Amino acid sequence: MDLNHQYAEHQRALMGAGCAANDDDRLAKLATASHIAGRISDFQHGLGAAAACAWSKAHFANPVPITETP
Repeated sequence: MDLNHQYAEHQRALMGAGCAANDDDRLAKLATASHIAGRISDFQHGLGAAAACAWSKAHFANPVPITETP
């Protein structure tokens, strides 16, 4: 697995969620980010990597509503 590619895809999904046009698009991007975080976590757990715990938290995190500032 190319972790750098996966990290970049995860970041793109999060940034896409931040500028989504509506809630459905935002939730879809967050679901994509969660799926990618799960893949990263599984890979890291398989290697015994200490960083895997952080990705497990990212994968199972509840989406937080994005509020716009005036």
